[in-house]
Amino acid sequence: MQRLAIQGGNRLNGEVRISGAKNAALPILCAGLLTDDALQLGNVPEMNDVATMCKLLQQMGVKIEVNGGQIALSAAHVDKFEAPYDMVKTMRAAILVLGPLVARFGEARVSLPGGCAIGSRPVDLHIKGLQAMGAEIHIEHGYIHAQAKRLKGARIFFDLISVTGTENLMMAATLADGVTVLENAAREPEVVDLAHCLIAMGARIEGAGSDTITITGVGRLHGASHRIMPDRIESGTFLVAAAATGGSITLTDTRADILDNVLEKLQEAGATIQVAGGTISLQMNKRPRAVNVRTAPYPAFPTDMQAQFMAMNTIAEGSAMVVETIFENRFMHVQELRRLGAQIDVEGNTAVIKGCAQLEGAAIMATDLRASACLVIAGLVAQGETIVDRIYHLDRGYEHIEAKLSALGAQIRRIK
Repeated sequence: MQRLAIQGGNRLNGEVRISGAKNAALPILCAGLLTDDALQLGNVPEMNDVATMCKLLQQMGVKIEVNGGQIALSAAHVDKFEAPYDMVKTMRAAILVLGPLVARFGEARVSLPGGCAIGSRPVDLHIKGLQAMGAEIHIEHGYIHAQAKRLKGARIFFDLISVTGTENLMMAATLADGVTVLENAAREPEVVDLAHCLIAMGARIEGAGSDTITITGVGRLHGASHRIMPDRIESGTFLVAAAATGGSITLTDTRADILDNVLEKLQEAGATIQVAGGTISLQMNKRPRAVNVRTAPYPAFPTDMQAQFMAMNTIAEGSAMVVETIFENRFMHVQELRRLGAQIDVEGNTAVIKGCAQLEGAAIMATDLRASACLVIAGLVAQGETIVDRIYHLDRGYEHIEAKLSALGAQIRRIK
């Protein structure tokens, strides 16, 4: 079991390149199943979830060549249409093979998903959508079994906004017979990035980025080249870490236009932010001011940044309220922050944080992906040494995070 040892008290200073977005790369890798031509992807992040998805696709018969951040996929000889439990249990995004498999091959057997234990993320939206498109689906022994000779276009309304549901059905609809309309669809930039890739492959998609997406099915898709968008959550994580430590950093290869709410909250906390092209610079010369946060689907404040802002609020001036509206179990990092001396009260989906002048290092344990980033930030500002256990969560969604933080002046090392 690997851990991170962090000696707190150093300000982050310097420049850091932002990696490709995990949450865009995973569905786009699955899009490779939709064609027997080659799909060339660039700016693919090196992290555990991406490696797991590639291994899953290879088990199905997809040929994959990896060269740093470049990945070439060929699904010309897929001979297995199953996503087994041992692959899916660590990564919920594996459900994204369901739509492409049924759309192109007419069948799929996909394990019910696992991943972070941050709350229920029901797959019934995926299942109901495919059933509306004519698929026959039943669930037995923990697996979703789906069959369809050819999917047919349908009008599908999401009772709840679902990013992976939108992505799965959008991919399935590209090869369906007729027109599919997704209403109350997710508007996340990662959904738009997937649409851009599918359009490059010959799909006919309109409205991505709005709450209504229209897909006109085509007979086949062809190969294409696509560069994965920058990771907005990694960008936000490094900006919050710099603000919490009173640092000055510049992000490169990023996008400010998909970080509006995060940047506004950082400015509210007292940070000076400058944007130029693909760079974002942040400078914080004083103790942060506490900022209230309420999560909601894009374009509102992202749930994946809630924990990081909570870490900053623990040492901020004043008190702040954090309201989590997306996942019911996403406050599991609170008890770990308390071990460092944080003053946090939780009632239901609301946490009230009273900022204190100093946290103190201790042994703490990560409970999910974004909670692990929160605990790293807390360790960076705590006095003395903080040991973060169960960092395999961190490796699922951040590319070489300790190396990047070390380059910015943090005292952080990986230990066994």
